[in-house]
Amino acid sequence: MQFYDIFNGDADGICALQQLRLEEPRASLLVTGVKRDIRLLERVTARAGDELTVLDISLKANAGDLRRLLECGARCRYFDHHAAGDIPQHANLKAFIDTAPDTCTSLIVDRYLNGRQRLWAVVAAFGDNLIESALRAAAPLRLDEGDVMRMRQLGDALNYNAYGEIVDDLHYHPADLFETLRRYRDPRDFINGEPVFEVLRNALADDLERAEAHAPEFERGKCALYILPDTAWSRRIHGFFGNQLARGRPERAHALLVRQGGGFTVSVRAPLEQPYGADALCARFETGGGRKAAAGINLLPESELKRFIAEFEQAFTV
Repeated sequence: MQFYDIFNGDADGICALQQLRLEEPRASLLVTGVKRDIRLLERVTARAGDELTVLDISLKANAGDLRRLLECGARCRYFDHHAAGDIPQHANLKAFIDTAPDTCTSLIVDRYLNGRQRLWAVVAAFGDNLIESALRAAAPLRLDEGDVMRMRQLGDALNYNAYGEIVDDLHYHPADLFETLRRYRDPRDFINGEPVFEVLRNALADDLERAEAHAPEFERGKCALYILPDTAWSRRIHGFFGNQLARGRPERAHALLVRQGGGFTVSVRAPLEQPYGADALCARFETGGGRKAAAGINLLPESELKRFIAEFEQAFTV
């Protein structure tokens, strides 16, 4: 029997797996990649009796391969907070799906584990820009303000590392980052003793400074749109930059576009005051998807830019 751990390479996917493996230690094959690399089940060739744990990737985007794996006799636990589509009814599938805008996969795993590794769920919620949810989860832990601030920095740093078009854009491959992380039961020990944290925090600050030098392409009403150049730093920072913009103007929706050959990579943040609509907007475009509060388009052709701008404004203008 082979175990597979299949997870998004961002803070939420990594921290969700960290919680499970602290409670259920086991050797497994790790399947992951950059944040937008979500069709991960197509990489898996499993046999009858193999066990799959899937974390923080859209079931809808992986539905065909999930059915293939279930039909060959593999067993699967599936934890996620993205739009799922039709969930297969199969004896070998246990699905834990919650698409509420104030939750993330690590908080779903936290419920599954009855809070036994909650520190890592707090880190993940901060990384997913779910500040109020992170603070609610942290409240029973009675952490001091300094610890909460550092865990927020860790969540931001882990999430920042996942953004990029290819793994070479990243500072650390997400599988390697998880292997480093898994040695630490307490995220505060990782923060205090692991050089990786300082590397990511410093790199994030450098990339953010570059992004903040760019003025918005337009600001109209409750919408603002930024276009960043085709560079590794902009591919790394656009997700965090979008989260920061959302925190600074919670009444606004933000779109971050990064140029790539023939078009753009798009990240959309719904207004924090009304965290809905990002997924519906992005789903109107061929490579779009995500969740209600934050979604994206893997490739928006240049010819579709005017349409995207019009629909972006329409979606978030009340």
